[in-house]
Amino acid sequence: MAIIRAVNGVSPKLGNDCFIAENATLVGDVVAGAGCSFWFNSVVRGDVNSIRIGDRSNVQDGAIIHCTYQQAATTIGSNVNIGHGAVVHGCELRDHVLVGMGAIIMDHAVVEEYCIVAAGAVVLEKTVCESGFIYAGTPARKIKPISPDQWKLLDELPGRYQLYASWFK
Repeated sequence: MAIIRAVNGVSPKLGNDCFIAENATLVGDVVAGAGCSFWFNSVVRGDVNSIRIGDRSNVQDGAIIHCTYQQAATTIGSNVNIGHGAVVHGCELRDHVLVGMGAIIMDHAVVEEYCIVAAGAVVLEKTVCESGFIYAGTPARKIKPISPDQWKLLDELPGRYQLYASWFK
């Protein structure tokens, strides 16, 4: 059974029709919208600051979402895809973002809407990733504009994860 627990009297709050895998962990000041999914071994730790997640966002296997005490909350928009093993820490991800597998996004970074952070990229503190572009590397830098097929993927991928989640309900 998933670990969903209060920290200092504050419990996670989830919207309708969310999927939480049996070994996912959600603790503390976490608020997620409708249709979100939290996959196997994902950790969403709102113990030291708040975590806000919009509708239809997915936190894939082994991903970690955390924040920094009294300094950096984490805000994740709607239709956001956080890839396997990614670390999202004290930053803002706006709507229709894809964070690739193993990517790291640090405190006070902002990933604007319709943006892709490539697998393995490291987005340093206070970096702003501009809408409509792919960011890759260590440290992450703007590589190229998102293609029409990638724009379409950013619109479709959250729905795919809602379908996958339905298989487990």
